[in-house]
Amino acid sequence: MKKTLFLFWFMLIGFHQSQAQFFDAYKHAGEIGISAGIGHYFGDLNPDINISRPKFSAAVHYTKQFNNYIGLNISATYAFLAYADKYSDNIFQKYRNLSFNSDVWEFSVNGTFNFFRFQPGFEGYEYTPYVGLGVGVFSFDPYAYLGGVKYNLQPIGTEGQGSPLYPNRTPYDKYAFCIPLTLGFKYAITPSFNIFSELRYRFTTTDYLDDVSTTYATDAFAPGSAGALLNDRSYDVGYTIGQKGKQRGNSLQTDAFATFHVGISFNIETYKCPNNSYR
Repeated sequence: MKKTLFLFWFMLIGFHQSQAQFFDAYKHAGEIGISAGIGHYFGDLNPDINISRPKFSAAVHYTKQFNNYIGLNISATYAFLAYADKYSDNIFQKYRNLSFNSDVWEFSVNGTFNFFRFQPGFEGYEYTPYVGLGVGVFSFDPYAYLGGVKYNLQPIGTEGQGSPLYPNRTPYDKYAFCIPLTLGFKYAITPSFNIFSELRYRFTTTDYLDDVSTTYATDAFAPGSAGALLNDRSYDVGYTIGQKGKQRGNSLQTDAFATFHVGISFNIETYKCPNNSYR
């Protein structure tokens, strides 16, 4: 009886050791994926963080996994962002009547952390929530329509940028840096294939994502010109509020944007031979 129990115990220990060796032999090295969803802008035209006007967004992703918890994510993201004062409940914003549209292209590098060990193909290790923090650079080019004609706003200098009357206001760059903060969840449907959802919020270094930041510069434009009509659009609602030096935006806070995506990814696995493998 003792011999039988000893033999059973020896076989059980051997089984668990071989299972552990098999588990450790496979390493989740990373993922390649695509995602799509919505993007939203937050700034001078949307200071209350209203999320009622989402637009299309998509991305491609590559994640290098250093171990079961820590990884490095590289992403390229497109987002169409747009908003208008007419969506606000604030009376000043309704009279201000500004709007913008912009195609945003972003490249970012993010450190990621899995809350659980993520090992596709092994029961109990096929899902995890994760977080990420990184740095990115993005391009933007706000535009608006006037009489059905599209006008890029940065070259016009709607707040007097580039005008000799405002020597301290130079044209803003159409490139800016951002700090992306990510919250996500992924689930391995098969050992090779995952689905994931991801919310990513960007703190940016620009206040001109929407072309609105400081004060009106009505004297920088000839009456009736495109610049004059785009600098102050309150005439469309019947009450002109644009006056030289009057506040047009809030320069004390930079703009931001966020995306929410659902995507698929394919796992990259590596295999290492166990130390006690046969030669």
